[in-house]
Amino acid sequence: MTEDPNHLARAFRRCTKSITRASEAALEISRKAVEDQLKICGHKRDADVFELFLSKKELTEVIDLSRFKKLKYLWLHHNKLHGIKFLTRNYCLTELYLNNNAIFEIEGLHYLPSLHILLLQHNELTNINATVKELKGMLNLKTLSLYQNPLCQYNLYRLYIIYHLPGVQLLDRNQVTEKERRSTFTIFNHKKAHIAQSIAFRRKVDASWDPRSPFKQKPAQKVPPDFAFANNVDRTVFDDPEDAVFVRSLKRSAMAITFLNWDTVPTREEKYLQEKGAEPAQMLTVTLR
Repeated sequence: MTEDPNHLARAFRRCTKSITRASEAALEISRKAVEDQLKICGHKRDADVFELFLSKKELTEVIDLSRFKKLKYLWLHHNKLHGIKFLTRNYCLTELYLNNNAIFEIEGLHYLPSLHILLLQHNELTNINATVKELKGMLNLKTLSLYQNPLCQYNLYRLYIIYHLPGVQLLDRNQVTEKERRSTFTIFNHKKAHIAQSIAFRRKVDASWDPRSPFKQKPAQKVPPDFAFANNVDRTVFDDPEDAVFVRSLKRSAMAITFLNWDTVPTREEKYLQEKGAEPAQMLTVTLR
């Protein structure tokens, strides 16, 4: 028994029309919610709108809000939103409340460079890499909430967010500490942590260090067979410059001890009788090779 191609095409068109009607109905509900807010606030011009309170409106979609060029504060929490593609030209937006929705992607947030506060807790975000990628360009973002999302099950979720978004100061209602920031370098940036530790202990740094490579032990330094102690005219050619430094340390190392010559320091009586001149005290230096 074969399916009628025309029947399948008609079913597909009916499904498409049903989805289109549902989307149009959702946008109409959103449009009415926006207009109601404008009437409540008494705004007659779009340029006068600085904030919109659209929470708890059962919204599944939101109309394009680009007409509100000076919009700064937007409340959309406790709705049924799945995405936020309606925010693409609201460049002045500084606070955005999207918590308690059904958002599974945040594509479009990178168009909001002025965003300072972003609440996204209690949503359906699963891809931590995609989320971080979308938020990386938001240099003014200071407060971020992502808890109660599936991506929070990632083992090092908090440190991962802190490492990739260094500008965030308050994450999931907890202040980001300096200890956490240092831990991120140790976990996610082994090379930088190795360099910082080497500088702290005043050691030379091997920038090509790779934590996954096996440990390479430096071979012990050995005196060349043709080397003769106390032979200052030795002209041995070394393959490794560090060997030359090692040999030089053996030939020219010295220990100097400096102390005060108390015989040149006048006593109190000599100072009073002025039997010795006012010459400065002498220092004696003994050098041992």
